[in-house]
Amino acid sequence: MMNKANLTPLCTQQYSPKHTLSFSVLALAVLIGISGCSSDDGKNGVDGTPGANGQDGTDGSNGNPGFAAATFVLANNGEANAGTVDLINQNAAKLKTFNTTANEGVAFDGLGNLIQASDSANGSIKTICQLTNREDGASFANNIDREITGPATTLVNPKGIAVAKKSGLIFIADFGAMQITTFGTGAAGDVAPLATTITEAAPWDVDYDQTNDRLYVALTNGDVAVYDNFVSGEFAAMPSRTITPSDTNGEQISVNIHGIVYDETTNKLILSDVSSASDATDGALFVINNASSADGNTSVARSISGPATMLGNPVDIALEGSDLRVAEKSNDAILVFSNIFTGNSGDITPALITATTKPESIANTVAQTTMADISDSETPNMALLGVAVSSNPSAAGDTTGQISRFNTALNTELASYNASQTIESVSFDKAGNSYTTFDNASTGMGGIVISTKVAITRDGQTYNTNQDSIITGANTGLVSPKGLDIASDSGMIFVAENNETTPSIAIFSTCTTGDASPLMNLTFANNARPWDVDYDSKTDRAFVALTNGTVAVFDQVKSKLLSGETSINTEDRLITPANNGEAVAAPTNIHGIDYDALSGTLILSDVGSAAVADDGKIYVLNNTATASGLVNISATISGPATMLGNPVDIMYSGSDLYVAEKSNNVVMRFNNILSTAGGDISANASTDFTAPESVAILPAWLNE
Repeated sequence: MMNKANLTPLCTQQYSPKHTLSFSVLALAVLIGISGCSSDDGKNGVDGTPGANGQDGTDGSNGNPGFAAATFVLANNGEANAGTVDLINQNAAKLKTFNTTANEGVAFDGLGNLIQASDSANGSIKTICQLTNREDGASFANNIDREITGPATTLVNPKGIAVAKKSGLIFIADFGAMQITTFGTGAAGDVAPLATTITEAAPWDVDYDQTNDRLYVALTNGDVAVYDNFVSGEFAAMPSRTITPSDTNGEQISVNIHGIVYDETTNKLILSDVSSASDATDGALFVINNASSADGNTSVARSISGPATMLGNPVDIALEGSDLRVAEKSNDAILVFSNIFTGNSGDITPALITATTKPESIANTVAQTTMADISDSETPNMALLGVAVSSNPSAAGDTTGQISRFNTALNTELASYNASQTIESVSFDKAGNSYTTFDNASTGMGGIVISTKVAITRDGQTYNTNQDSIITGANTGLVSPKGLDIASDSGMIFVAENNETTPSIAIFSTCTTGDASPLMNLTFANNARPWDVDYDSKTDRAFVALTNGTVAVFDQVKSKLLSGETSINTEDRLITPANNGEAVAAPTNIHGIDYDALSGTLILSDVGSAAVADDGKIYVLNNTATASGLVNISATISGPATMLGNPVDIMYSGSDLYVAEKSNNVVMRFNNILSTAGGDISANASTDFTAPESVAILPAWLNE
């Protein structure tokens, strides 16, 4: 029956002539309405039987599995997409595409540069600078990137690669040459390898255990060759042992291993086996326990294969946590197998399948260190590996080209390296690679020597083309380069070009080589000549020491470069050091410069007259972030006790100031420089050194 609580009383309900009701309904409404309009309501009637439940709605579509946020680079090798790589997220969604002109294995160095093998024409290894920061659709460019290729390299069909970030080496599985080929990460051009290791079968991929100096090599005969103490043993010619994936009966089950990943945390090895390259259904994955000591026929801890897996030609794999991503070439997909180390063996369905065309290789992108560049020290009392000093005597001698590393007390030389050039300044990137300017009187050209891992591992060595490279030639515009600064995260080298005709700050890519053109040039009003430069990445501002006694400041340098500008023709501001509102009297000749972004302080060295060995000065200027014009010096260090004559370079450690004093052949340290009262004070530490031209601190975290 009807419940009157659901009806409007008839005394208040209005009807329109166009509304009609059947007789029975109208009569019932009138009866209820009459009773509802007089005195109190009656009791509710008994509720009727509830109606049947409606049908359930359609289930929503499943979302993607909750993988941890991550980015990967995927190399493509199909007819239409060979030579490209995609940046993808954890669900294999495409973020960007780049034209690297390479088609095989991919890996990243410690600076975020992509290193990729190629066998599409001649065998080559390409370094793509700061790939994740490049624009979508960007291409390989000679003045940004570099390549190892040519007959001397011995490269034939390079496939998988691994990067030893601590030692600055690239290990390449060269399928066609049946060898592991090793280069330094800084090598470029047609150069001989640092080492070659012949393998018993054609290799397809490699992985390197950096902590234990152990190289794992995936061989296409189904074996894994293991080389203990590979680097320290001078790239051993023979494997220490061979692992053969087998069943519980000890029978080999592997056929044609391609992808290989070693997980240091669990000491497990993961392998992908394409079996027959012409069969799109016979691929497999294997997990090997206790990989560091496994030897011979080894029963696999887990084996995944079968039609549900979609494994046909799993050509490469990448591990993120316990999730394994597979580049499945024959079935045109990226497959994700979660919890790869646990679970049953068998025909396991992937947690995620994403269609893509002919994937060839996949690698995790590398998280770059969050530490500041060495010239932008922000940590007071920061631990240091040491202090690097370059030597530049007026006449060639035993120390010409030398970069020495001292302890912070400046009483012990720890190591030395020779750049084999008449070098000027040296600086370092966040991977510990050195960048050294040089000039050559006989050719009238200058350049930059880029040497791998000089801050950490090179001792008693000299420049070697299989590890190092040079930027030089007519297109560079380098004639008499002096001080330089490295912006690691942006892949930029700032160089003070001091020649009289075309003085400038030339900006180069950290990955380029040879006769490369600058990415940008900064020039000055009145054709002033620079001696040194300090770029502050946080404010995108370059501070330039000029030999006329002033400091030029350029704002938004990187922003303008990214917007397409190739030159900035005059400084945004000019700072003139002053005492009581009067510019420093001549002779004044600013050489060393270091800007501290935390305090907004500018530290400068003034050599005065280059011919006088006792008129050098150190200036501390406060509040210079946006300063212009005359800026009063807050503290000056000068006088006989200081031993300052020609302080050609300085570097601030976050607390102390290191000084290369050339005319007096000494390297010095002045403590707590920002709080000094200045005056004729002695250095807190010093050491004799032949013609020091530049100085650079080496943070302890470089060795992590």
